[in-house]
Amino acid sequence: MSSPSSPDIAPQSLAIHLDPVGGIAGDMFVAAVLDAMPHLAEPLFVELAKAQPRGMAAPALTATTQAGLRAARFGLPPSPPLRAGTIPRAEAGRSYASLRGEVEAAPLDAGTKREALALLELLAQAEAGVHGTTVDEVHFHELADWHSLLDVVAAGFLVARLAGATWTASPPPLGGGTVKTVHGVLPVPAPATARLLTGFPWRDDGTAGERVTPTGAAILRRLVAPESFGRPRVPGRLLAIGMGAGTKTFAGIANVTRALVFERDVEPATAAIATIEFDVDDMTGEEIAHAADRLRATAGVIDASFGTRAGKKGRPLTDFRLLVDPAAVEAVARACFVETSTLGLRVGEAARRMLRREESRVDSLGVKVALRPGGERTAKAEHDDARAGASLGERRRTREYAQRRALEGDE
Repeated sequence: MSSPSSPDIAPQSLAIHLDPVGGIAGDMFVAAVLDAMPHLAEPLFVELAKAQPRGMAAPALTATTQAGLRAARFGLPPSPPLRAGTIPRAEAGRSYASLRGEVEAAPLDAGTKREALALLELLAQAEAGVHGTTVDEVHFHELADWHSLLDVVAAGFLVARLAGATWTASPPPLGGGTVKTVHGVLPVPAPATARLLTGFPWRDDGTAGERVTPTGAAILRRLVAPESFGRPRVPGRLLAIGMGAGTKTFAGIANVTRALVFERDVEPATAAIATIEFDVDDMTGEEIAHAADRLRATAGVIDASFGTRAGKKGRPLTDFRLLVDPAAVEAVARACFVETSTLGLRVGEAARRMLRREESRVDSLGVKVALRPGGERTAKAEHDDARAGASLGERRRTREYAQRRALEGDE
């Protein structure tokens, strides 16, 4: 970790990039985030104690090395050997409904419970698809004991505590070969993992083995949209680097997940623009509407607005105000003379300040999420995407739902 990120920095100001160097699993994700933001460790362990089974050892964050790199490892201490004839709980298995009920009944914070249940549901949906059954009929084996469920609850706590942060990731490694499970020998990536990350880009670094576990895949699915890969990253100042180690060793590569924590630049960006203004008092309403549509569609026009005022001799007039890319002033000015009856234009220079914004889609609606000074995020759904609703009330409910989902980070 280069430098600890301050607990005083609002999560809304953070951009966290996950780099699955060796792969990603639930414990690797938790260790990487805690290594980068150690102030979250104590409240995490307090939260986990609320759900810890009686007699079970407490989890810990320990230091280790992977391929010469210092890293953190998260998890329970090694379990003592089982007595002869004892069936491991993971082999016995537990139903999704049972695990869900356990999390719901635990006295966890609302955010932790919400995110842990969301991860469990993603895992259950993937298993149901793989086995051709319903979610309620899913029977987990790898998540059957506290050692595995611990990672889901811990990840849920961190995701909830960092609500409002922007998450990105590098493509996960494909791995290769097979993995032994209760269901027999399965190909890598495991079927549930592949199903969770369908639509995501992968990379093949030539190293075999199970590189991404189902829990790691569920975390990526929850935090990062497939379409976000390849987009420019949010600019900001690098605050911390965290390394989360896995339990396996791969030849020639460090089996770590790296977390890069940035403080986003939330100051409004300033850009130069040009303004073109003019008035007309001898065009009909139909002509003005047509001209307005044509000017809005002209290349280089950033925005256009129109108003009605009283001119000389009390005659009504329409004033046109266009915000224009400075490089397109001449072309837009010609369009104004072609599309309207004006004989002259007022051309000026201005500067506009713009908040950082991100665009996403919730169902069929486009949503713009803006980051305001102080870390507050606001969302606005595209009106045109919602206008097909049957009524004003329905359109408003659809937009409000999309805006809420976008702020929660759902895709």
